[in-house]
Amino acid sequence: MITLKNISLRRGAKVLLDLATVSLNPGEKVGLVGRNGAGKSSLFALLNRSLTEDSGEFDIPTQWRMGQVAQDMPETDQSATEFVIEGDTGLTAARAEVAAAEATDDGERMANAYMSLYDAGEHDAASRAQALIQGLGFKTSELNNPVNSFSGGWRMRLQLARALMCPTELLLLDEPTNHLDLDALVWLEAWLKRYEGTLLVISHDREFLDAVTNVTLHIDAGKLIRYGGNYSKFEDMRAEQMSLQQNAFAKQQDKIAHLQKFIARFKAKASKAKQAQSRVKALDRMEKIAPLMADADFQFEFKEPANLPNPMLSMQHVDFGYAASTPTEPDASPTIIVRNVSKSVLAGQRIGILGANGQGKSTVVKTIARDLPALSGDITEGKGLNIGYFAQQELDVLRPADNPLEHMIALVKKVTTEGKLSGQATREQDLRSYLGQFNFGGDMVKQSVGSMSGGEKARLVLCMMVWQRPNLLLLDEPTNHLDLTTREALSMALNEFEGTVMLVSHDRALLRAVCDEFWLVSKGGIAPFDGDLDDYQQFLFEEAKRLKAVAQSEAVASAPKAAPAVIKNSKPSQQQKTFQKQQQQVESDMQGLELEKTRLLEAMSATTLTDELMALGKELKVAENKLSKLEVQWLELLESSEQA
Repeated sequence: MITLKNISLRRGAKVLLDLATVSLNPGEKVGLVGRNGAGKSSLFALLNRSLTEDSGEFDIPTQWRMGQVAQDMPETDQSATEFVIEGDTGLTAARAEVAAAEATDDGERMANAYMSLYDAGEHDAASRAQALIQGLGFKTSELNNPVNSFSGGWRMRLQLARALMCPTELLLLDEPTNHLDLDALVWLEAWLKRYEGTLLVISHDREFLDAVTNVTLHIDAGKLIRYGGNYSKFEDMRAEQMSLQQNAFAKQQDKIAHLQKFIARFKAKASKAKQAQSRVKALDRMEKIAPLMADADFQFEFKEPANLPNPMLSMQHVDFGYAASTPTEPDASPTIIVRNVSKSVLAGQRIGILGANGQGKSTVVKTIARDLPALSGDITEGKGLNIGYFAQQELDVLRPADNPLEHMIALVKKVTTEGKLSGQATREQDLRSYLGQFNFGGDMVKQSVGSMSGGEKARLVLCMMVWQRPNLLLLDEPTNHLDLTTREALSMALNEFEGTVMLVSHDRALLRAVCDEFWLVSKGGIAPFDGDLDDYQQFLFEEAKRLKAVAQSEAVASAPKAAPAVIKNSKPSQQQKTFQKQQQQVESDMQGLELEKTRLLEAMSATTLTDELMALGKELKVAENKLSKLEVQWLELLESSEQA
């Protein structure tokens, strides 16, 4: 059990926890919520002991192993699989002990080291790691790619897989869904539901919290308030409490006013002095109920578009992808991801774009947004089309040294130059007032963007997009850095928006609230998805089963094989026959080694004799070395066969 009793915690002069008390039971799945800056991440830091409480008592079982996603960007040439395996600290320690034991002549130490390695799960470590990696959206062909070959968002997925790899009794997850798309999010939910330890998660995704948690811990005014139930139940209970508190406060204010009125009338009269003094004491003894101080609401709206062309745009036989030609390779072929799309986007449509990772959702949106050219076909835009585009990388486009006001002034100049100004405020004072509507008031209008949080940067991008009065909104994961309040404000604003919305998001609450139809990007095409998000979630599960079956079938068909001998001047058919013969031989060798490994591991678990354990361990090492060499041959063969 985790217990905090009368905990006080400060960061500088700011009090985050003030005599806070709470208990969390083993196996509970806890959603940690509270406004930005309330101290959620600091509570995590207290739990992992990177922060120390200023006062109070904090206890966590000493034998509990703790898992947490590292926030640094990994820089390594390790393969994705090996990087994730190293997240299992117990296994890493067991491997190190085997290496140290093998460097000595201590037979007993070697035997114990081999047993510890087996108990730590060495025999299935690779398969466990690869299941995590693939669950988070990586392709089978990427399992052995170097970590450095992936983009930042994908490396953070590997950090998440690394945290899930280690057996733990306590798992701390801070915004784990930020770098995930919907299919990976659904997989993570299923994994966390099966997790048997104690989970604490910070998230601004209400459906994720509802699916995963059964306790909600609210940080409010320096206190930790525990609610039984998920986020939706917490909202209901808190709303009821706030209503009761407001009513109690109003009643108390009436009573105080009545007492004060009595005191004022009779304190000077001798006959009533005693009663008046009694009222004074009653007033002093009264425990004052605090007035309701709800978190400040944030709201905004899209102005009515200057015009609404219909259709907004029309696509005829369009191929989406990337032109591969470069100055050094001008004749390289383009990469087509989605092909032969003929669709129209109409005024007022609200389209959710669904699809598994890598199918081309963002590529389609980028092409419509004019960031990428169509590889073939025609995209015809309606007259007066004005696109508001929120890209996943939009935060990177902001200039770190500039402040919000400077960003708005630069935007005014750009739009004026392009001749797209249509009634927007342009004076500096008007721009300041406009920024204030997005909570950039006071000194914040002059605060450098580089010093802002991800949520504040995302709010600034929204602010700039709204100012341009678009009639077509292209939103690619707009909620990644937004808190629950801003997500709710975005949802409300999109529902009131009179133009057209095309939305890619893993936030199901936003998709449900905004979209009334869905496009599915899959298998190189786009088709209407006939169903709702629950149907899509079931579709993802079925698709995952199908892909797993296909992968298993392919694995059987393409087991590691030796590189074929080079046969000069022979026909391709003859080379193929020779290749298949060598392939069958290597498959047989590997199957034999796998059986040998299984036999040795079972024998090691069945004996306690030191000499026997040491001998079996050496045989196991030999078998593993042979398998490693065959794996290298397989990789070489794979490369050779691809070239052929």
